[in-house]
Amino acid sequence: MFKGSIVAIVTPFKNGEIDEETLRGLVEFQIENGTDGIVPCGTTGEASTLDYDEHDRVIEIVVQQAKKRVPVIAGTGSNSTKEAIEITEHAKRVGADGALLVTPYYNKPTQEGLYRHYKTVAEAVALPQVLYNVPGRTGVNMLPETVARLADVPNIVGIKEASGSLQQVSEILSLCGDRIEVLSGDDFVTFPIMACGGGGVISVTANIMPKEVAGLVDAFNAGDLEEARRLHLKLLRISNAMFIETNPTPVKTALGLMGKCDDEVRLPLAPMSEANTAKLAAVMREYGLI
Repeated sequence: MFKGSIVAIVTPFKNGEIDEETLRGLVEFQIENGTDGIVPCGTTGEASTLDYDEHDRVIEIVVQQAKKRVPVIAGTGSNSTKEAIEITEHAKRVGADGALLVTPYYNKPTQEGLYRHYKTVAEAVALPQVLYNVPGRTGVNMLPETVARLADVPNIVGIKEASGSLQQVSEILSLCGDRIEVLSGDDFVTFPIMACGGGGVISVTANIMPKEVAGLVDAFNAGDLEEARRLHLKLLRISNAMFIETNPTPVKTALGLMGKCDDEVRLPLAPMSEANTAKLAAVMREYGLI
């Protein structure tokens, strides 16, 4: 259902508040450059520091601005199942096309707990839902066997896999077949994941290079593997630079250097160090971004 180049869009701030006008402009920038879908309020959108009203508002803005031109997959995950249901219900009410739910963080549920969590949300809200496995952030790794169980649950349509393990991705694809769409959660492995059968990427790098990320996915789907491989290798250095510090600090700094939005992040994230900003700027100059 959801495939292609999907951006995990940043939430721009100005003087501590959501910069609504700039967020709308970023949505337009993505659509104009071939992005196939938009995820507001994900990790890159600093969902963990948005209050409930802000979280709801960001989703509403992106849905309104996208105007059904591309799907909006709202980040609605929580470490509380009850809360995840409430946020997902709101996303459905305001017109989101789907929901992205990160594995519950901090409380480290068992595999059975993960299964029951996702099944409960999927049964409570009739909205297409994408699982999100990112153990480096949450402290828990959802195993391929658990994903295979969830692939049979109505409303669960995909998984954003950010474990960094091609073996794990391959096992998910082997166990699930075409019952669930597997999306790369790390830009630097999009090409190999698609080669294994993945359907695309939920991308950080697309915030600053949407045309190229979309070009990689489109080339692969068109059977032009040489062009997809070329773009994969071309994007590798800038994609690595997006994680020179904790995401989304680097990508927001990059957008700031490009004049696309303020580089403001919320505590406990801090502005990028001068040394790393210089390194990032040097890479961006190589790409002609600044």
